[in-house]
Amino acid sequence: MFVLAHLSDPHLAGWSVDDIASLFNKRLTGWLSWWKNRQHIHLSRILDLIVDDVAARNADHIAVTGDLVNISLPQEFARAGQWLRRLGTGERVTVIPGNHDAYVAVPWAEGAGRWAEFMTNRGWQPEGVAPEGNQAGFPFVRRFGRVALVGLSTALPMPPFIAAGVLGAAQIAEMRRVLATLGAEGAFRVVLIHHPPFPGGGYKRKSLLDSAAFQEALRAAGAELILHGHMHMASLGRIGAVPVIGVPSASAVKKGHKDAAAYNLYRIAENGTEWKISVEIRGLNPEATRVVAAGSYALTIPRT
Repeated sequence: MFVLAHLSDPHLAGWSVDDIASLFNKRLTGWLSWWKNRQHIHLSRILDLIVDDVAARNADHIAVTGDLVNISLPQEFARAGQWLRRLGTGERVTVIPGNHDAYVAVPWAEGAGRWAEFMTNRGWQPEGVAPEGNQAGFPFVRRFGRVALVGLSTALPMPPFIAAGVLGAAQIAEMRRVLATLGAEGAFRVVLIHHPPFPGGGYKRKSLLDSAAFQEALRAAGAELILHGHMHMASLGRIGAVPVIGVPSASAVKKGHKDAAAYNLYRIAENGTEWKISVEIRGLNPEATRVVAAGSYALTIPRT
């Protein structure tokens, strides 16, 4: 059995603006949103409860599906790297970027590239190589026995008030090749993506703009599980027979239609011609004082 913990959208609090000139772009709208609203939702105290509970579960691996920072200030990326190392080493933790991690154009080495040790290929060639940009070098693959994590990036700078994501034709084509190869090897393929891979409907400004192309490639190549964040809500959907699971923000208190902080534990086991997945939801109690078991369900996935 392989146990995978999945959390997302920590939106690390405690940051400040060192240079007012850095706000003379899209960052200004993000800073105003944080000052007026989001700082009262995303709390360090809540995130600490989640992180401590994750540590107590002793999962085999931890996946973080983006939005570690808020407005892509250089100091935010540095602090996020420290936070990731608190979760564990690059051998035990995997991260992908979200739209807030590409809020504005930032040199990769000064932005999410600081987290390269958590995005390096493992058990996949070229071994130890990490992405080189918001889209360059994705997807990466991390193999742990029969389980393979395939990390995608939907993170590109967007205009003000737009939180959409894009994979791009080249990344989708490479994802299709990678998934087909892993499928032929009998791997349990977990796709990590920040934006939910469905059409946006009324939320097009927050959606994955090339979700149709993603779904077409996924149906052709196959996968066993897709994990995402972005919407700050727990969700379970499907693309064909593939479960698509979203988790809330790991730092949030309950606000409006968005969920309070929670994360999932997936216990993945091979059973003859099937994969069995036990999903345990762990989230805040009503008083927001501790993390408790908040539900569970089981999934059965045919082996291809």
